[in-house]
This record gives sequence, structure tokens and C-alpha cells, in this order.
Amino acid sequence: MTSNGERQARRPRSLRADAQRNEDRLLEAAAAAFAREGAGASVKDIARAAGVGVGTLYRRFPSKELLIEAIYRHEVQRLCDSAPHLAATRPPVDALRTWMEAFIDFMTAKDGMADALRVVLSDDGDKMHTRALLADAIAHLLAAGEERSPARSEVDAQDVLMALGGISLMASSEGRRDLATRLIGMLLRGIVKS
Repeated sequence: MTSNGERQARRPRSLRADAQRNEDRLLEAAAAAFAREGAGASVKDIARAAGVGVGTLYRRFPSKELLIEAIYRHEVQRLCDSAPHLAATRPPVDALRTWMEAFIDFMTAKDGMADALRVVLSDDGDKMHTRALLADAIAHLLAAGEERSPARSEVDAQDVLMALGGISLMASSEGRRDLATRLIGMLLRGIVKS
């Protein structure tokens, strides 16, 4: 198990451009492998898919738990960073729908790492921080430039996040990604101004 101190020490380290590219490829390959195969995904296969050696993977992520934690943080950051871009480049409702679909995909990938994440992210402060980041991304999309905001004034970003979490759980337990898309459509009809 990784302590908070070890996690904090690993975060701020900046990498050379080539090392950063390798890490990004590793995280993308690992996220896909864990989503597909669960926590039992082969580290050798992940390294091969990323186009790096196993030694490179282990130098950066000495344990599978650290790799899973890095994937999780990377994917959360990517999802949150996408909100301003979506808000700037798409109509408000389309931006919100696209982000919600990406959130469901993130949660689906997270399911493959669920057991390991329970250990890695056992700190309530980490969970609350992640929720705050995700809610901020939703709030950005809900505001979408005030004058063209798609949302009813009483809609709360935290409530939307909780509803998306419920949608993710239901679709996952039923094994039906299409159900998530249908439920997102229903959620949007409740959020969007008439």
C-alpha cells in the first residue's frame, strides 16, 4: 500500500519531453488494458502496447498500485481539462452531453481497476478532492458563458455528478453502455431550460 507521503512525493516531479511522452503512452495503454482485463492486466502487455520496455514502466511505476493511481489521476485531469475546451467549441447542451458521455467512459475504465483503487484511494480527502474537480468541470459546462447557459438556475453541479455516478452504476451493473446514453438524455431533459 502507498502512503500519502509517497503519493505526494511522486506528483510534482516534472519529466523531460520524451519521458513525458513515454509516460502518457504508458498511462493510455494501461487504462485501456485495465478497462478491458481488470486489475489482472499484464504489465508486459501494457509496456508492449505503449512501445516501451518493461524496465521503463517499472522505473516510473515500481508497483501496479502506483500505476493504477497514476492512471486514475491522469484520466480525472484529462476529463476535467476537457470541459473548458468543450464549452468553447460546442453548443452548450452538446458540450454537456459530450462531457457526460466521457465521464461514463471514465467510470467504465475505472471499474476495471476498482479493487486496486479501493486500496490506493482509501483517503477520504483524495476522494473529496476528485469530486470537487469533477463538479467544477460540470459547473463550468453548466455556466457555459452565463448568457447562453443551458441549465436551469436551480441545477447544482454536485447533484449532476451524483446523478452521473448513479447512471454509471446502473449501466455497469446491467452491462449496457447504451443504457447510460439513454439515461444521460433523460438527465439532460431535467437539467436544460425549456
